Amino acid sequence: MSIEAQQEKQKVINEIKEKLEKAKAAVVIDYIGITVAQADAMRKKLRAANVDYTVYKNTLAKRALLGTEFERLSEVLEGPSAFAISYDDATTPARTLNDIIKEYKKMEFKAGIIEGVYYDAEGVQTIATIPGREGLIAKFMGSIQSPVSKAARLFQAIADAKQ
Repeated sequence: MSIEAQQEKQKVINEIKEKLEKAKAAVVIDYIGITVAQADAMRKKLRAANVDYTVYKNTLAKRALLGTEFERLSEVLEGPSAFAISYDDATTPARTLNDIIKEYKKMEFKAGIIEGVYYDAEGVQTIATIPGREGLIAKFMGSIQSPVSKAARLFQAIADAKQ
């Protein structure tokens, strides 16, 4: 193997390591069975969700994963594998990919590491049903707002009744 080829491989390994150092989550999927048009549409959706989606050679990915908190993902790197990495919301890759998988009825989760915890395909599927950070905040605010508004209406009714 030429020195240039070795340097190119090392460059890819370093790129993967850099991405994982900043990542909150990495999900691996089997992307087999989608058309080029579907792949392009999927990349666009993932970009819009701020998810980095890349296909790497399994051998290079395995080398890059060594010694990182994402090392267990090496176990599932057989056949076609693609990485979806998020730097912001840890559940975004699973949620976004889940919607895409439902739409295309192809592809499947292999595994993921979300905020340092390893999940198999079934676990990633479960994570995909959790609302994002914004959705959870909205639900929480709604749940605390409801009793407060009921109390305010009650106090207003009491004040109106006294007049």
